[in-house]
Amino acid sequence: MTVPDPPGEASAARTADRALRAAARHSAGRLAAASACSVAAAGAALAEPAVLGHTLDLLLRQDPAGARWTAWCAAVIAAEVLLDAATARLTGGVDARSTAWLRRLGLGRLLRTAPHRAARHSPGELSARLTAQATTAGAVPAAVVTASVALLPPLGGLVALVLVDVWTALAFLAGLPLLALLLRAFARDSGASVSRYQEVQLDLAGRLVEALGGARTIAAAGTAEREQARVLARLPELGAEGRRTWRVYGATVARTGALMPLLLYVVLGVGGIRLAEGALGVGGLLAAVRYAGLAAGVGAVTGRLAAVVRGRAAARRTAALFELPELPQGRRRSPPSGPGTLELCGVRVVRAGTVLLRDIDLRIPGGSTAVVVGRSGSGKTTLAAVAGRLTACDAGRVLLDGVPLDELSTEELRREVGHAFERPALFGRSVAEAIAFGGGPQPGPESGPDPGAVRAAARAAGADAFVRRLPEGYDTALEDAPLSGGELQRLGLARAFCRAGRLLVLDDATSSLDTRTAREVERALAHEVRPGTRLVVAHRVSSAARADLVVWLDAGRVRATGTHAELWREPDYRAVFGEGTRPGTDAEPAAGSPGREAVR
Repeated sequence: MTVPDPPGEASAARTADRALRAAARHSAGRLAAASACSVAAAGAALAEPAVLGHTLDLLLRQDPAGARWTAWCAAVIAAEVLLDAATARLTGGVDARSTAWLRRLGLGRLLRTAPHRAARHSPGELSARLTAQATTAGAVPAAVVTASVALLPPLGGLVALVLVDVWTALAFLAGLPLLALLLRAFARDSGASVSRYQEVQLDLAGRLVEALGGARTIAAAGTAEREQARVLARLPELGAEGRRTWRVYGATVARTGALMPLLLYVVLGVGGIRLAEGALGVGGLLAAVRYAGLAAGVGAVTGRLAAVVRGRAAARRTAALFELPELPQGRRRSPPSGPGTLELCGVRVVRAGTVLLRDIDLRIPGGSTAVVVGRSGSGKTTLAAVAGRLTACDAGRVLLDGVPLDELSTEELRREVGHAFERPALFGRSVAEAIAFGGGPQPGPESGPDPGAVRAAARAAGADAFVRRLPEGYDTALEDAPLSGGELQRLGLARAFCRAGRLLVLDDATSSLDTRTAREVERALAHEVRPGTRLVVAHRVSSAARADLVVWLDAGRVRATGTHAELWREPDYRAVFGEGTRPGTDAEPAAGSPGREAVR
């Protein structure tokens, strides 16, 4: 769960404002059109009282020009209505485009950063930032424009009121300082309240997603009521902040709503006196009252100002994603015929002040299979992530066929380095698309993955038999394919095999397979998948026994390398697999043997 960082609020605000300006530039054309329509609508609204007043005077005098001016009145009113409608439509389009742009920016940063940085945010927080928070933030560009333009009718109305009659204008101006104080207090109080509300909302979302992800564990432990209390613990605080926000907004609206009619009555009273004195005509009085009404519309800016305040606060929350550093990549290509030699030179990895890998020097010859073993927490998964450039090392270099991985282009890196994981995530509409995922350009609406390559990869991973038993075989939709843990792993392996490059990293990717299936997968990996280097994180003795090279990690260091038979002479090495295990057997690790640690 992320913790608010008060010292970083200023930085987040600057990042959020930059992102909002970029979102505005992304929709500059539509925003300009909305602004133009809004300004034109404001012009029509300002012209309307003068036209109405003049028309009324002409009609009262029975002037023949009254009919023509009546037509002008209808035209001005119709133009105002149509321009307001166009503004609303364009503003909605700008909101949608800005929201989509912010979501793409945040999601792109999230996917291009190192996994350990993305893991600092819980799934619930990420969902809230990319959905509700981004939607609220996306309304800011259009809200700023409409709030700015919304000031034109009040300011123009005030100027016109001065031109119509100075005394009625002075009567109106007497109440404006109080209105300005109300709006200033609203912006200050609502900004702080909205920020606190959104902070609690993110925390609640994170707790809820955690509970949903662990629903089976909670049910098995019988702790549903305790988890419910934990998830909802901050709900009263959320309610209090929500009520505070609406109290601030409601109080401001109520006060401005009470002040504006009073000002209008004062203007009407002064205008009536001026009419009785003959200093103002009936049409002039009508125009003065209407212009006073427009000038009083400055109170309506409160709603638009509230949208800007909420949006900027939401953008600051979403800015946590915009600030995620991208994992840097170069533009180089691999040698055209390299065997896949992997070298780690002085690699050091530090996460949250803890050294996970220290001074790793390792060379894996091209075309060989290296198995990484070690106790839980020894750094196996971190080593696999560094070797495949899923995360960066803090010192040292990782080279593939002599080229540093950080100098390869992203496309080249992902084409030449494949991964399979303990808990693979499947993407695609069907099982076939899930296996082919990432293996080149995305298929178009009329094309799909190569059936031959997909089935060959599935056979190599031991998945072909159960996939054929699915309702639609390889065309079965993923949501209609009930998969066990072992079947899910086999599909993840099939995906890796389908796009195998010169280096294939298997991070505990056979842990859910039975011994027989794991052996079949290892044989297929050796004979049926594109030849290349294999880096395998494993716990089975059989995997280590059949490897060309075993890398023994201990507390983030390479304790030893060699064949399994050579290392087996060491009691501590035998202890990694559990007491009593004989070399070359298929025995599983004893209780307490290493499991899978997270990438840290």
